[in-house]
Amino acid sequence: MESLSSTAYVILGLVREQPRSGYEIKATVDGTTRFFWAASYGQIYPELKRLAEQGLVVGSDAPTGGRRRTVYEITADGEEELKAWLRRPPETYEMREEGLLKLFFAAALEPGEAVEILRAMRAHRLATNAQLRAMKPIAEEKDASYPLLVLEGGLEFTEWFADWCERVEQRILAARGGSGGRGAKA
Repeated sequence: MESLSSTAYVILGLVREQPRSGYEIKATVDGTTRFFWAASYGQIYPELKRLAEQGLVVGSDAPTGGRRRTVYEITADGEEELKAWLRRPPETYEMREEGLLKLFFAAALEPGEAVEILRAMRAHRLATNAQLRAMKPIAEEKDASYPLLVLEGGLEFTEWFADWCERVEQRILAARGGSGGRGAKA
């Protein structure tokens, strides 16, 4: 069996919960894991095909309103593959944050422009935190203990990140007051 992508494991995990169409998988990702692991339609549908070819999911026709629709559910082999993956230590430690990438190269800008990058990152994290807070009562109601733990981690991380942005902004502004020149060090 060829090795599976992380998106494949997202799909296996979601169809283990309940049978879903590709559209439903994407909608669930957008409302849950996308805050820490996104998946696009361009990833989901090819992975569904590969998973079906490997016998890890099985699809069945379930048209709605005259539209063609395939709903996938996990097989026993798929369940075993998912469990084996869950038992292995994580291999990918990646955080993609365009704002941090821009801040890394911000010496090319005036310090005030670097501060704007931080303010935008902070605003984004605060908005994300508000989204996560709105999701918490739903997760608590479902008694979804592990997703709730991840949600709480996301809340703490976004709060920390917003606070960090504010602290770094103050450092840049303090350094700017001292030197005021282009590319001032923070």
